[in-house]
Amino acid sequence: MEIENCQSFFGDIGCWSERTEVHKAASLGQASQLQHLIKNGASVNVFAVDSMTALHEACLGGKTQCVRLLLDAGAQVDARNVDGSTPLCDACSGGSLDCVRLLLDHGAKANPALTSRTASPLHEACMGGNSDCVKLLISMGACLEAYDLYYGTPLHVACANRHTDCVKVLLNAGAKVNATRLHETPLHHAAKSMRVEMIKILLEFGANIHARDQYDRRPVDYTTPGSPAAACLKFYETAPMSLQQLSRLVLRNSLGTRALEAVQHLEIPKLLISFLCYQ
Repeated sequence: MEIENCQSFFGDIGCWSERTEVHKAASLGQASQLQHLIKNGASVNVFAVDSMTALHEACLGGKTQCVRLLLDAGAQVDARNVDGSTPLCDACSGGSLDCVRLLLDHGAKANPALTSRTASPLHEACMGGNSDCVKLLISMGACLEAYDLYYGTPLHVACANRHTDCVKVLLNAGAKVNATRLHETPLHHAAKSMRVEMIKILLEFGANIHARDQYDRRPVDYTTPGSPAAACLKFYETAPMSLQQLSRLVLRNSLGTRALEAVQHLEIPKLLISFLCYQ
């Protein structure tokens, strides 16, 4: 298909071109220029040579006005770029809560089919430490156990990138604390980063302190001897579980995700919140 013929394919997601003026305006947040281009018939669904649409670029830069204009003009909300990422993935990566909300309101999939080359929107939000985006995605049904061949689960990603707030959100929502990737658990990642608060949170939610990874190493084996992180793990190895810890684990295991949703919507007594969730 010749580039000059692309203008006859208004709204055609199959149209390819060099990076267009629409792409440039969207990436720079030039809402007035973008609106002018759209009114004059420019396509909002042309793929650039790297498979990026203008919507991808606007979302990556957190250009909310441009995202709104593109969506209102018929931009494909779940278009894939060369890496398989959707605009929602890029909005989550960029940490723009407003863009994430706009996309979801326009039908973006919180759980797009994963490929070998891309992670889920929830993975991307956890990678960037965008806990508000994580909360919003979970409220829209994002899969807590979405599995990426390279990263593992979103909880693995949050721990590996040292984002404690995201770890709390995921665990309070019911993420599996002992999920594994090549036998490596989120606690292994927390131990490697020497994050004491994160280690404590994971252990309070029942992380297996004795888990061994593919190298037959426990979490404590990744800490510096004598460090606060090592001391924390050693303490939990010998100390019995507290009443609060036991209560949280029993309630979560017996009531499941529905109970956690009830807590979030205050449908059960507030007394149970301190047992089920980590504040």
